[in-house]
Amino acid sequence: MSLDVTVAVPFRQHGATRLGEGEFVVALSLDRDWFSPDQAKRLIDLAAGRGLVELDDGEVVAAFDPADVTVPEEFEPDASVLREQSAFEQILDACVAAGIEKHTAVADINDRQSRLGVTAEAAAVLFARENDIDVTDAAAKAKSSLGE
Repeated sequence: MSLDVTVAVPFRQHGATRLGEGEFVVALSLDRDWFSPDQAKRLIDLAAGRGLVELDDGEVVAAFDPADVTVPEEFEPDASVLREQSAFEQILDACVAAGIEKHTAVADINDRQSRLGVTAEAAAVLFARENDIDVTDAAAKAKSSLGE
């Protein structure tokens, strides 16, 4: 997913897993010219919400090993990386990352939604859990969107 790759780039550039927020923003906005400083700050918030980074006293700390992320040679993120994903999209991404074909997951989730008469998010959570995929954060997000 491009959010993972985008977040990994500043860490890889500096050979670190911990960067000052300013360093992170400069790496994405001035060094790479991918985003404005405000957009780079938004990216930090999105990455923190997805559990990719943690914020610690003005520093951005990778919650993964950036060296394990493959960055394609000509990689450049598009603006869609700044759009917050829905709970359904997060669950679907987790399923694909776990090795399930996207079309298979979508078909099964749609079938489950139809049979059970539940939301797409609820059906996706059931599908993920039945496939031993941890989607705790996305499930909580789906639940909160129901107003409960």
